Amino acid sequence: MNGFSDLGIAVIGTGFIGTVHIGALRRLGMHIAGVLGSNAARGAERAAALGVPRAYDSLDQLLADPAVDAVHVTSPNHAHYAQVKAILAAGKHVICEKPLAMTSAESAEMVELARASGRIAAVCYNTRFYPLNQQARGMVSAGELGDIRLVTGHYHQDWLAKASDWNWRLETDEGGALRSVADIGTHWIDLVSFIAGAKPTAILAELATFIPERRRPLGPVETFAKAGAEASEARRIETDDAALILLRFANGARGSITTSQVSHGRKNAMSWEISGAAGSAAWNSEHPDHLWLGHREVPNQVLQRDPGLMNALGSAAASLPGGHIEGFADTFFALFGAVYADILAGRRSEQANYASFEDGHYEMLFCDAVLKSARESSWVDVGGQG
Repeated sequence: MNGFSDLGIAVIGTGFIGTVHIGALRRLGMHIAGVLGSNAARGAERAAALGVPRAYDSLDQLLADPAVDAVHVTSPNHAHYAQVKAILAAGKHVICEKPLAMTSAESAEMVELARASGRIAAVCYNTRFYPLNQQARGMVSAGELGDIRLVTGHYHQDWLAKASDWNWRLETDEGGALRSVADIGTHWIDLVSFIAGAKPTAILAELATFIPERRRPLGPVETFAKAGAEASEARRIETDDAALILLRFANGARGSITTSQVSHGRKNAMSWEISGAAGSAAWNSEHPDHLWLGHREVPNQVLQRDPGLMNALGSAAASLPGGHIEGFADTFFALFGAVYADILAGRRSEQANYASFEDGHYEMLFCDAVLKSARESSWVDVGGQG
């Protein structure tokens, strides 16, 4: 027994990603004590639909429940700061969705509070836990690609490609000043930094808002839901539909990323390619069980995920035999397994490779740099780095 069943978990947020969290926690054998919805009625409705025993009426009620050892925060971005502060003050462990906060000032405070609390505090950069991304991390660490030279890729989606598409992330007061960069671009930056073993220290960014006015439904809308014929109102949009960013890494590498939430046909296409002095590697989230390996003097290879053919990091992250595809939901299973092993141990392991609040704060500094660079049309250093 891993001891996970002895822990009580509460989840804040009952939408798409909150449901993903609950599914992964159940697969680990966790006890879901309850959920907190956007309001009491919504929480009760979703708790019943998800088979969760309790819907809390408020955050205070959740935090007063002695059965809750850890809290998952999957609420809209603007709520993270206050909720995480309260969770840590109540002495509970916290797993927070990205981005960590709305501003780097908030995230800096959250880092200090997490350190002082002695509790495990993790950020849900789940894409680290596709097994072949762990494999790539191990390959880079072992020097198999040589010194890293070039890191390129994109993260493209199409769920906001039409003026009738709507989500709370579109508005600055709920999602923040950045959208495609903060919502999906930070996933890519965290992932390639994890694999390459270095973070960008300076960036040059251009932001684009191709749909400056959208139709906002007057009722609630689930993430990734298709636009319907419901009553709506016109809303001015200031957040980015897409971005182009050049990167300079701490280890001397150069890179580039494009983000888009308006690319028709790209449902959730996250890709990276890393070129080193001795070889290259590339991966795409829509084909997650294949890692391309590039060579100069021998044929290129494609490694299909198979624990028996992978290095220690890669095989440790894999939970299914080769040929049984591991996808999006499996990454949360692997991530939460690592986090809760540390919670049971009472401290973060030296080998832990899930994102910390320090990593989440770096992403907020990265977003600050993107906004400044786009505004000034110039290279900008990422605060707190090299």
